[in-house]
Amino acid sequence: MIIEPSNRVKKIKQYYFAGKMAQIAEMNKNGANVLNIGIGSPDLEPHFEVINTLIDSSRKQDNHGYQSYRGIEELRVSFSGWYKKHFGVEINPDDEIQILMGSKEGIMHIAMAFLNEGDKVLVPDPGYPTYTSASKLSGAEVLKYDLKEENSWLPDFDKMEKMDLSDVKIMWLNYPHMPTGANATLNLFEKLINFAKANNILLVNDNPYNFILNDNPLSILNISGAKDVALELVSLSKSYNMAGWRVGAVAGKNKYLKEILKFKSNMDSGMFKPLQEAGITALNLNGDWFENINKIYKERRKKVWEIMDFLDCDYSKDSTGMFVWGKTRMEDEEEFIERILQKSRVFITPGRIFGNNGKGYIRISLTNSVEKLDEALKRIMGTME
Repeated sequence: MIIEPSNRVKKIKQYYFAGKMAQIAEMNKNGANVLNIGIGSPDLEPHFEVINTLIDSSRKQDNHGYQSYRGIEELRVSFSGWYKKHFGVEINPDDEIQILMGSKEGIMHIAMAFLNEGDKVLVPDPGYPTYTSASKLSGAEVLKYDLKEENSWLPDFDKMEKMDLSDVKIMWLNYPHMPTGANATLNLFEKLINFAKANNILLVNDNPYNFILNDNPLSILNISGAKDVALELVSLSKSYNMAGWRVGAVAGKNKYLKEILKFKSNMDSGMFKPLQEAGITALNLNGDWFENINKIYKERRKKVWEIMDFLDCDYSKDSTGMFVWGKTRMEDEEEFIERILQKSRVFITPGRIFGNNGKGYIRISLTNSVEKLDEALKRIMGTME
């Protein structure tokens, strides 16, 4: 007897990195010692005060029960203050912030809360693959909108206006952009808000990279009237080195958040309180935190540029975030990086996993020490001449 998987699961593929990590694990079992410089999992520790808060809070007897589905009030207040401090945006902690177990959870919750069979969704190409998979799992049809290097990886509004937008319900955004490192401007966000209002579309800006090598952090909620048509996902994973802790939030108007909460409250039983209290500590760190981690990322980026130069890639030195995005001279960058993996035992991410417009590009992560990146360069230079 064979039990068939659901039609919704048949519409999606296993997440690329899940399969690739299994391949690398098998290689390592056979002694390969692969250097993974493709995935953006922070290797640095959170601030020591964040760790101490988690430890101290975990020792409190009454902190181990179920928690509010909305997140504890103190964490919502801290996110509200964080928005005011860094973006100048007023967020009501009572009804305009919903705590999430990481922003990836929020992507799925938003899709399930708002999308029906037959709805359409605008997804960036290149872009985070989860936007596509979450949309398909909800039953919606994915419409890719182009982001191209010649347009600085920004949406082409003239081209989008020519699309059939009649059934489009959500548009996924991600600025600062992953994988390209392109940054937004207030002018871009204003155009997007006007576009959404004109076409009755809900914008969702996924915003986890704002404080990494970025001198101009912005929120889409900076724009007047943005809350009428926009939600924003934020996370402590990247900027605070807390990827495995799964602490994030979605900000926006309560009429949207209460629909997300309907779905979320059926999926989990609230976040562990010590994690939430540690999140409060992180959100209240002073500016030295970002300054210090960005010093480290700047040094690592120089070494990544050396790798890109050796591989004869074109790349921007003005990009933000924790990756360097480079254009190769190869027609098939996936075959190119597989060759590097097999010969040099170094893994680099191929651009095509982010969409058709990623073909020919590669991505290297800054979440690797200078020493590890230097070893990767030596291996590549020794085997790819």
